[in-house]
Amino acid sequence: MSESTPPYSYVAYIDEAGDPGLQRVKPLDANGSSEWLILSAVVIGEPNEKNVAPWRNDILRETKSQRKDLHFTNLKPWNKRIACTELAKLPARLFVVCSNKKNMRGYTNPFAEKYPAPNWFYAWLSRLLLERVTYFVREKSLEQYREIRKVRLEFSSRGGLNRFSLTSYFNWLKLQSEGGKNYLPLGNLIWETIDENQVFIFNHKERAGLQLADTVASAFFKACDYVDTGECDPEFAKLLAPRMCHDPDGSQGTASGYSVKLMPKLADAKLLPAQAEIFTYYGYPRQWWAPTPSTNAVSS
Repeated sequence: MSESTPPYSYVAYIDEAGDPGLQRVKPLDANGSSEWLILSAVVIGEPNEKNVAPWRNDILRETKSQRKDLHFTNLKPWNKRIACTELAKLPARLFVVCSNKKNMRGYTNPFAEKYPAPNWFYAWLSRLLLERVTYFVREKSLEQYREIRKVRLEFSSRGGLNRFSLTSYFNWLKLQSEGGKNYLPLGNLIWETIDENQVFIFNHKERAGLQLADTVASAFFKACDYVDTGECDPEFAKLLAPRMCHDPDGSQGTASGYSVKLMPKLADAKLLPAQAEIFTYYGYPRQWWAPTPSTNAVSS
């Protein structure tokens, strides 16, 4: 890269819906944490970074909202429909990792004390999300620039999340990967796309891109949650289909396993038919994509 080239060529805005609590989980426990934790990423090219706030403002204008920030849960159903329809027109790629936590109830991570993490379960899901995002960035940058470029990561602020713990976790993962001691053998991040100096945490209201990511996470949460938000309604998440990533140019495969990742697998999640609808819509139970395997990874 020349000196005038930006230090990154892509931006990923990352937000979540639900919470990472595992000690008590709905609907198994009446006063438990949410049944789902969903992390989303909205990935754009760096040249469009200046357009993100105008895009958000256009969506607010279309919904006739008087608010200055876009927050999916505050919208009426018809405005949620508008927001997702408009978001699906933007030059962005969308990713979600959806964890149904019933099978994780009461689980503790035996390796949680081996690295500083903001919340080990949130950190683990962020790792699954970034496996997909960094793969996309590598393939897209090779296509666009003939070399692997960096991605700027912007996370939405949440309780217990700070930049030091987040970058420390990523560095720990990288060391485990390089040493062949990756405790999570599912795959690996594309480390060439990540620069720890390009990892940031912002308040949701401060960054329009995080508000777009909130729309994605919340749309999928509404699609599969019936405990906290009423009946499942997959309509909004289905409207995002044009921008859910199938592969770097969006022309092959299905979204299942790649831009729409369900944990655990559909056969083990024990979902109600209404909850499963959004995942079958995006191609489950087949998962066509597998992340780049970790060299000499060992199972936990």
